Amino acid sequence: MKKIGIYFVAALVIIASCKKSDVVKTTPKVTTGVYSLNQGNYGSNNTTITYYDFGTNFATTDYYKNVNGFGLGDTGSDFIIYGGKMYVVMNVSGNVAVANALTAKFIDTISFTSGGINKGPENIAAYGNYVFVSSTDGTVSVIDTTSLAIVKSIPVGENPAQMAVSGLNLYVSNTGAFSTSYDSTVSVINLVSLSETGKITVGINPGSIAADASGNIYVACTGDYNTIGASLVKVNTNTNAIEKSADTAVGIVRFYNNNLYVTGGYLGVAAVRVLSTTDFSAVKTNFVSDGTSIINPYGLDIDNATGDVYVGDAKDYVSSGTVFCFDKNGAKKFSFGTTPSASPIKVVLVQH
Repeated sequence: MKKIGIYFVAALVIIASCKKSDVVKTTPKVTTGVYSLNQGNYGSNNTTITYYDFGTNFATTDYYKNVNGFGLGDTGSDFIIYGGKMYVVMNVSGNVAVANALTAKFIDTISFTSGGINKGPENIAAYGNYVFVSSTDGTVSVIDTTSLAIVKSIPVGENPAQMAVSGLNLYVSNTGAFSTSYDSTVSVINLVSLSETGKITVGINPGSIAADASGNIYVACTGDYNTIGASLVKVNTNTNAIEKSADTAVGIVRFYNNNLYVTGGYLGVAAVRVLSTTDFSAVKTNFVSDGTSIINPYGLDIDNATGDVYVGDAKDYVSSGTVFCFDKNGAKKFSFGTTPSASPIKVVLVQH
């Protein structure tokens, strides 16, 4: 009995010590800089990535080429970092370039060209073990993040573009931009079955799309550039019903801190506005509060941790652009140029 008592006490000590040591402390990631994807000029093979280092306050131009000895190619259209890799969608080159997220060192190229025909990769999103790439041929490709192979191609609407994840679904804007008539739907892809389960009619030529934390998506519809005007639409994803639609020109829509941040888009104002998610009324007609001039807001991204807002100014789409960083109150923190490339379209955070 004595021995049993000793063993029991020893076991309790071991269990107690295991409980203390088994507590896993999660080290928060530190953002050390940002990458800017600069689209370049169509047909010129001059897409670049600029890296801005927070520690040195220095921007390294053509960072990807400096690291690898070769450039990205023609007309980069979207860019994400996911699972330690960067994925750069190259629309005209017809591929997705994959590199190490921290070093930009080349890993692989995923081809979207078959038999000399370019599928036209447009935009990218991620969920679980996959990244999803929309292409103008009417499909969304599913890429395994381990093998980097396209494991499935999901038919959707005409000329799909931007995407957003909400719950267990991926919502895809079908623009119809290259068809005889514009599309007006958003495809719903179930992220478990990896198949389209339906379409939601929203408005003519849907483009930028964002999801909030309450089961709603917001879709910027450009119209037909002629008789049908632009609109912004709110959809409840639980019912797939439209809850709000307003006639306003929006190029890019982002959700942050219970508000929508939008650029003007086609025939819209050259400013970043802040809108209510309820009725789309203006919370701020111009987010920039310090008088900083932005000629052509072409990219818009938000750091959800800090509220910093990044705006890519494409100016005339030909000359070098500028990326601005504003704090959550709209005051400029810093800016950097995108020489030798034009049209900064996407900013992503570099985190260690």
